[in-house]
Amino acid sequence: MKTTSEEHRGLILVNTGNGKGKTTAALGAALRAAGQGLRVIIIQFIKGAWKYGELESIRHVPNLEIHPLGLGMVKRHESSDKDREQARSAWETARSKVMSGDYDLVVLDEIHLIVDYGFIGEEEVVELLKNKPSSVNLILTGRRAPQTIMDAADTVTEMREVKHHHKQGIKAQRGIEF
Repeated sequence: MKTTSEEHRGLILVNTGNGKGKTTAALGAALRAAGQGLRVIIIQFIKGAWKYGELESIRHVPNLEIHPLGLGMVKRHESSDKDREQARSAWETARSKVMSGDYDLVVLDEIHLIVDYGFIGEEEVVELLKNKPSSVNLILTGRRAPQTIMDAADTVTEMREVKHHHKQGIKAQRGIEF
């Protein structure tokens, strides 16, 4: 069925890959949506108590909320029960926000990593994608997006690393990485 300009269908977008820019692209889309008067929420599954640029900027944007609900960067082999519990709590919040219908765009930042670590099941995410309110747009970010999630998406973008300054020994730069 062809969609007319009067109809709206919430899209599912996936940003994945080993290159930089997955979250940055999602933040750009969130800013665009807020600028159009849409209600936007960003749920971050990894970032937690850090102070970083996007938090400060977003505080000044109407219609845009950001909730860093993680414990900070975690590696699979170093993860703890506390990390798993925090991810589960963030997932419950995210699912509730999506299903509420209160938002036009929901960004689930680093959700693919949380699935890859086994903190939440990919089938839970796919079920949310299938059952979300039809008007809600979703953007899911993170490395290693599962194929089932990519199959359920309308658009999948893979960021591919060609060259990265970290490999040259250059540390993360304020305003670029945080």
